[in-house]
Amino acid sequence: MTKIISADERLAERRGAKILLLGRPGAGKTSQLRTLDTERTLFIDCEGGDLAVMDLTVPTIRIGTWMDACDLSVKIGGPNPSLSATDVFSEAHFSAVADKLPDLSAFENFFFDSITELGRLSYRHAEQQPEALSERTGRKDTRAAYGLHARQMLGLLYQMQHTRGKNIIFVGVMEKTTDDFGVASWTLQMEGQRVPRELPAIVDEICVLEKVDFGDGAPPMRAFVCSDNPWLFPAKDRSGKLEMVEKPHLGELIQKLTRPGQRKPFLILPPEPTLKQAAE
Repeated sequence: MTKIISADERLAERRGAKILLLGRPGAGKTSQLRTLDTERTLFIDCEGGDLAVMDLTVPTIRIGTWMDACDLSVKIGGPNPSLSATDVFSEAHFSAVADKLPDLSAFENFFFDSITELGRLSYRHAEQQPEALSERTGRKDTRAAYGLHARQMLGLLYQMQHTRGKNIIFVGVMEKTTDDFGVASWTLQMEGQRVPRELPAIVDEICVLEKVDFGDGAPPMRAFVCSDNPWLFPAKDRSGKLEMVEKPHLGELIQKLTRPGQRKPFLILPPEPTLKQAAE
C-alpha cells in the first residue's frame, strides 16, 4: 500500500550516492578503491584489471557473465515488484539467487570496475539471444542485438539507481570522439550509443579523474572534475554540494555527498552583473 513519508522521516533516511567515475586508461580510477573503508566495500571485478590494488585486503566478487552481473545486482538492490515473474530483477529472480550469493547487507560501498566491461558482457549476451537473429534469414541482426543490449544495461542501471542507502560506484573509461562535423567531445567508452546518452540522467554524480591545467603556469594538478568546467569534461553534481574541482579522494567525496547539510544556493538566473554584461 502506498504511504506518505513525512518530511522528518525522509530527512532521517540513510542516503547513498550513485557515482559514475570516469577517466582515461591509467588515470588511477581503480586505485580510488584505496580511499574507501575496505571492510564495508565490495570490489566487483568485471575485467580482471586489479593489478593496481592486488595488495589491498578488500572483499571481491568476480563477474564473468552478464547473468552474473544481474544476479549480483538483484541481490544488492532487492526485487522490483513492478516486474513480472519471468523478468530479470523480479521477485522470482531475487528468490532464485537468495541462497546462491552471500549476504551483502554489511557493505555500504559497491565498486563496479568497470561499467565499460559490463557493457561488453551485456552486448555479448544480447547477440546470442534469439531476439538478435533475423526471422527471415536466421543470421545475426546487429541492430536488434544493440537494442537488446541497451535495454539490458539500462535495466541494471535503473536497478542500482533505486538501491537506497548504498553507495554505487561505476568506474568507466573516458574517450575522446569526433562527430561528423569535426567537433570533439569526451564520452564514456561503451558498446552502442543509447546507454552513454541516457546514463547521465540515472546517476547522481559524474566525476572525471584527470590532471587539469588552471592556466596559472603551475604544473597540471590531479583532481576530480565534478561540474560544468572549462575543459568540457562530462560532469554532473545532483547534490549541489560539490565544487567544480574536488580533491581526488573518493572516500572524502562520498562523505561530502551523503552527510547532512544544505546544498549550495540554487540560482534560477545568473547573478545580475552577468545579465548586464550579456546585454552589453
